[in-house]
Amino acid sequence: MAGHSKWANIQHRKGRQDAARSKLFSKLSKEITVAAKLGDPDPEKNPRLRMAVKEAKSQSVPKDVIDRAIKKSQTSDAENYDEIRYEGYGPGGVAVIVEAMTDNKNRTASTVRSTFSKYGGNLGETGSVGFMFDRKGQITLKLDIGDEDTVMMAAIEAGAEDVDSSEELHVVYCSDGDLNKVSESIEKQLGEFESAKLVWVPKTTTELDLEGLQKLMKFIEALDDDDDIQTITSNFEASDEVIAVSYTHLTLPTKA
Repeated sequence: MAGHSKWANIQHRKGRQDAARSKLFSKLSKEITVAAKLGDPDPEKNPRLRMAVKEAKSQSVPKDVIDRAIKKSQTSDAENYDEIRYEGYGPGGVAVIVEAMTDNKNRTASTVRSTFSKYGGNLGETGSVGFMFDRKGQITLKLDIGDEDTVMMAAIEAGAEDVDSSEELHVVYCSDGDLNKVSESIEKQLGEFESAKLVWVPKTTTELDLEGLQKLMKFIEALDDDDDIQTITSNFEASDEVIAVSYTHLTLPTKA
Protein backbone atom coordinates (compact mmCIF):
# COMPACT_ATOMS: atom_id res chain seq x y z
CA MET A 1 0.00 0.00 0.00
CA ALA A 2 3.00 2.26 -0.44
CA GLY A 3 1.44 4.60 -2.97
CA HIS A 4 -1.80 4.92 -1.03
CA SER A 5 0.01 5.62 2.21
CA LYS A 6 2.22 8.23 0.57
CA TRP A 7 -0.86 10.06 -0.71
CA ALA A 8 -2.45 9.85 2.73
CA ASN A 9 0.67 11.41 4.22
CA ILE A 10 0.56 14.33 1.79
CA GLN A 11 -3.08 14.95 2.64
CA HIS A 12 -2.30 14.75 6.35
CA ARG A 13 0.29 17.52 6.07
CA LYS A 14 -1.76 19.66 3.73
CA GLY A 15 -4.92 19.29 5.78
CA ARG A 16 -3.32 21.30 8.58
CA GLN A 17 -2.44 24.19 6.25
CA ASP A 18 -5.45 24.45 3.98
CA ALA A 19 -6.71 28.02 3.71
CA ALA A 20 -10.18 26.97 2.50
CA ARG A 21 -11.26 25.63 5.87
CA SER A 22 -14.89 26.67 5.49
CA LYS A 23 -15.33 24.40 2.45
CA LEU A 24 -13.82 21.46 4.30
CA PHE A 25 -15.96 22.19 7.37
CA SER A 26 -19.06 22.26 5.17
CA LYS A 27 -18.31 18.82 3.70
CA LEU A 28 -17.55 17.30 7.09
CA SER A 29 -20.73 18.85 8.53
CA LYS A 30 -22.77 17.36 5.69
CA GLU A 31 -21.44 13.86 6.49
CA ILE A 32 -22.33 14.37 10.17
CA THR A 33 -25.88 15.50 9.31
CA VAL A 34 -26.46 12.58 6.92
CA ALA A 35 -25.01 10.04 9.38
CA ALA A 36 -27.19 11.38 12.21
CA LYS A 37 -30.31 11.45 10.02
CA LEU A 38 -29.82 7.87 8.80
CA GLY A 39 -29.16 6.52 12.30
CA ASP A 40 -29.20 7.60 15.93
CA PRO A 41 -28.19 11.23 16.70
CA ASP A 42 -26.10 9.92 19.60
CA PRO A 43 -22.54 9.20 18.34
CA GLU A 44 -22.13 6.47 20.95
CA LYS A 45 -25.05 4.56 19.39
CA ASN A 46 -24.22 5.33 15.76
CA PRO A 47 -20.79 4.11 14.49
CA ARG A 48 -20.94 6.13 11.26
CA LEU A 49 -21.77 9.31 13.16
CA ARG A 50 -19.08 8.62 15.77
CA MET A 51 -16.45 8.33 13.06
CA ALA A 52 -17.74 11.40 11.24
CA VAL A 53 -17.47 13.43 14.45
CA LYS A 54 -13.99 12.05 15.11
CA GLU A 55 -12.89 13.01 11.58
CA ALA A 56 -14.33 16.51 12.02
CA LYS A 57 -12.52 16.97 15.33
CA SER A 58 -9.24 15.82 13.75
CA GLN A 59 -9.67 18.65 11.22
CA SER A 60 -10.33 21.18 14.01
CA VAL A 61 -14.03 21.64 13.28
CA PRO A 62 -15.44 23.61 16.27
CA LYS A 63 -17.73 21.74 18.67
CA ASP A 64 -20.62 24.14 18.06
CA VAL A 65 -20.44 23.41 14.30
CA ILE A 66 -20.55 19.66 15.01
CA ASP A 67 -23.48 20.08 17.42
CA ARG A 68 -25.41 22.19 14.90
CA ALA A 69 -24.88 19.58 12.18
CA ILE A 70 -26.31 16.86 14.44
CA LYS A 71 -29.29 19.01 15.52
CA LYS A 72 -29.98 19.90 11.87
CA SER A 73 -30.51 16.20 11.09
CA GLN A 74 -33.47 16.09 13.47
CA THR A 75 -35.35 19.04 11.98
CA SER A 76 -38.03 18.89 9.31
CA ASP A 77 -36.07 21.18 6.99
CA ALA A 78 -32.99 18.92 6.84
CA GLU A 79 -32.05 18.29 3.22
CA ASN A 80 -32.34 14.84 1.70
CA TYR A 81 -29.05 13.80 0.14
CA ASP A 82 -28.34 10.95 -2.26
CA GLU A 83 -24.96 9.25 -1.93
CA ILE A 84 -23.51 8.58 -5.38
CA ARG A 85 -20.22 7.11 -6.61
CA TYR A 86 -18.64 8.11 -9.92
CA GLU A 87 -15.79 6.20 -11.54
CA GLY A 88 -13.49 6.88 -14.45
CA TYR A 89 -9.99 7.70 -15.62
CA GLY A 90 -8.29 11.01 -14.96
CA PRO A 91 -5.26 12.60 -16.64
CA GLY A 92 -2.46 10.11 -17.32
CA GLY A 93 -4.83 7.14 -17.26
CA VAL A 94 -5.12 7.22 -13.47
CA ALA A 95 -8.17 5.41 -12.07
CA VAL A 96 -10.39 7.75 -10.03
CA ILE A 97 -13.33 7.16 -7.68
CA VAL A 98 -15.43 10.18 -6.71
CA GLU A 99 -18.02 9.99 -3.92
CA ALA A 100 -20.70 12.64 -3.64
CA MET A 101 -23.63 13.65 -1.46
CA THR A 102 -26.12 15.67 -3.45
CA ASP A 103 -29.66 17.00 -3.37
CA ASN A 104 -29.61 17.22 -7.19
CA LYS A 105 -28.21 14.17 -8.97
CA ASN A 106 -28.47 15.72 -12.44
CA ARG A 107 -26.51 18.81 -11.42
CA THR A 108 -23.73 16.81 -9.80
CA ALA A 109 -23.46 14.31 -12.65
CA SER A 110 -23.18 17.14 -15.16
CA THR A 111 -20.46 18.90 -13.16
CA VAL A 112 -18.43 15.73 -12.62
CA ARG A 113 -18.71 14.71 -16.28
CA SER A 114 -17.63 18.13 -17.55
CA THR A 115 -14.67 18.22 -15.13
CA PHE A 116 -13.44 14.82 -16.28
CA SER A 117 -13.73 15.96 -19.90
CA LYS A 118 -12.08 19.36 -19.37
CA TYR A 119 -8.97 17.84 -17.79
CA GLY A 120 -8.49 15.04 -20.30
CA GLY A 121 -10.20 12.31 -18.33
CA ASN A 122 -13.05 9.96 -19.13
CA LEU A 123 -16.02 9.36 -16.83
CA GLY A 124 -17.13 5.73 -16.98
CA GLU A 125 -19.97 3.64 -15.61
CA THR A 126 -20.17 2.52 -11.98
CA GLY A 127 -17.80 -0.42 -11.67
CA SER A 128 -15.54 0.70 -14.51
CA VAL A 129 -12.56 1.16 -12.17
CA GLY A 130 -13.95 0.00 -8.82
CA PHE A 131 -12.54 -3.49 -9.38
CA MET A 132 -9.07 -1.93 -9.22
CA PHE A 133 -9.59 -0.96 -5.56
CA ASP A 134 -10.40 -2.72 -2.29
CA ARG A 135 -12.82 -1.15 0.19
CA LYS A 136 -11.01 -0.93 3.53
CA GLY A 137 -11.29 0.63 6.95
CA GLN A 138 -8.52 3.14 7.69
CA ILE A 139 -7.51 4.33 11.15
CA THR A 140 -4.88 7.05 11.50
CA LEU A 141 -2.87 7.64 14.67
CA LYS A 142 -0.34 10.27 15.68
CA LEU A 143 3.27 9.15 15.94
CA ASP A 144 3.49 9.89 19.66
CA ILE A 145 0.84 7.26 20.43
CA GLY A 146 3.57 4.59 20.22
CA ASP A 147 6.39 3.22 18.08
CA GLU A 148 5.82 1.07 15.00
CA ASP A 149 6.07 -2.23 16.90
CA THR A 150 3.62 -1.08 19.56
CA VAL A 151 1.08 -0.02 16.96
CA MET A 152 1.59 -3.22 14.96
CA MET A 153 0.95 -5.40 18.03
CA ALA A 154 -2.17 -3.43 18.93
CA ALA A 155 -3.40 -3.68 15.33
CA ILE A 156 -2.89 -7.46 15.27
CA GLU A 157 -4.71 -7.80 18.58
CA ALA A 158 -7.58 -5.71 17.19
CA GLY A 159 -7.91 -7.85 14.07
CA ALA A 160 -6.43 -5.37 11.57
CA GLU A 161 -4.90 -6.45 8.28
CA ASP A 162 -1.96 -4.07 7.76
CA VAL A 163 -0.07 -1.11 9.24
CA ASP A 164 1.87 1.62 7.41
CA SER A 165 4.09 3.78 9.63
CA SER A 166 5.90 6.83 8.30
CA GLU A 167 7.58 9.99 9.59
CA GLU A 168 4.15 11.62 9.70
CA LEU A 169 1.70 9.11 11.23
CA HIS A 170 0.62 5.51 11.65
CA VAL A 171 -2.09 4.18 9.32
CA VAL A 172 -3.92 0.95 10.20
CA TYR A 173 -6.02 -0.92 7.63
CA CYS A 174 -8.77 -3.45 8.24
CA SER A 175 -11.69 -4.98 6.35
CA ASP A 176 -14.51 -2.50 5.80
CA GLY A 177 -16.92 -4.44 7.99
CA ASP A 178 -14.50 -4.46 10.93
CA LEU A 179 -13.76 -0.74 11.10
CA ASN A 180 -15.83 -0.01 14.20
CA LYS A 181 -14.59 -3.07 16.08
CA VAL A 182 -10.91 -2.52 15.18
CA SER A 183 -10.97 1.22 15.91
CA GLU A 184 -12.58 0.65 19.32
CA SER A 185 -9.99 -2.01 20.20
CA ILE A 186 -7.08 0.20 19.17
CA GLU A 187 -8.50 3.11 21.16
CA LYS A 188 -8.76 0.94 24.28
CA GLN A 189 -5.17 -0.26 23.87
CA LEU A 190 -3.38 2.90 22.73
CA GLY A 191 -5.67 5.84 23.37
CA GLU A 192 -7.52 8.20 21.07
CA PHE A 193 -6.93 7.88 17.33
CA GLU A 194 -7.06 10.78 14.87
CA SER A 195 -9.63 9.42 12.44
CA ALA A 196 -11.37 6.24 11.33
CA LYS A 197 -13.12 5.99 7.99
CA LEU A 198 -13.80 3.83 4.96
CA VAL A 199 -11.41 4.31 2.05
CA TRP A 200 -10.63 2.86 -1.36
CA VAL A 201 -7.19 1.22 -1.49
CA PRO A 202 -5.76 0.64 -4.98
CA LYS A 203 -4.72 -2.91 -5.89
CA THR A 204 -2.39 -1.58 -8.59
CA THR A 205 -0.96 1.90 -9.16
CA THR A 206 -0.16 4.11 -12.15
CA GLU A 207 3.25 5.82 -12.06
CA LEU A 208 3.25 9.55 -12.83
CA ASP A 209 6.09 11.94 -13.61
CA LEU A 210 6.09 15.55 -12.43
CA GLU A 211 3.99 16.86 -15.31
CA GLY A 212 1.50 14.02 -14.95
CA LEU A 213 1.16 14.55 -11.19
CA GLN A 214 0.61 18.27 -11.59
CA LYS A 215 -2.13 17.66 -14.16
CA LEU A 216 -3.77 15.14 -11.86
CA MET A 217 -3.67 17.51 -8.88
CA LYS A 218 -5.30 20.31 -10.89
CA PHE A 219 -8.02 17.88 -11.95
CA ILE A 220 -8.61 16.75 -8.35
CA GLU A 221 -8.69 20.36 -7.15
CA ALA A 222 -11.35 21.16 -9.77
CA LEU A 223 -13.48 18.23 -8.59
CA ASP A 224 -12.96 19.21 -4.97
CA ASP A 225 -14.29 22.72 -5.64
CA ASP A 226 -17.77 21.21 -6.03
CA ASP A 227 -19.56 21.27 -2.67
CA ASP A 228 -21.33 18.01 -3.56
CA ILE A 229 -18.06 16.06 -3.71
CA GLN A 230 -17.10 14.36 -0.45
CA THR A 231 -14.09 12.16 -1.32
CA ILE A 232 -11.75 11.66 -4.26
CA THR A 233 -9.48 8.62 -4.54
CA SER A 234 -6.97 7.79 -7.27
CA ASN A 235 -4.43 5.03 -7.84
CA PHE A 236 -1.47 7.21 -8.75
CA GLU A 237 2.09 6.49 -7.67
CA ALA A 238 4.98 8.95 -7.78
CA SER A 239 8.50 9.10 -6.47
CA ASP A 240 9.34 11.10 -3.36
CA GLU A 241 11.32 13.51 -5.54
CA VAL A 242 8.37 14.19 -7.84
CA ILE A 243 6.01 14.67 -4.89
CA ALA A 244 8.46 17.01 -3.16
CA VAL A 245 8.72 19.24 -6.25
CA SER A 246 4.97 19.25 -6.94
CA TYR A 247 4.28 20.02 -3.29
CA THR A 248 5.96 23.42 -3.66
CA HIS A 249 3.82 24.37 -6.66
CA LEU A 250 0.35 23.03 -5.93
CA THR A 251 -2.35 23.33 -3.32
CA LEU A 252 -3.15 19.69 -2.65
CA PRO A 253 -6.66 18.50 -1.81
CA THR A 254 -7.57 17.46 1.69
CA LYS A 255 -9.54 14.31 0.96
CA ALA A 256 -8.70 10.63 0.40
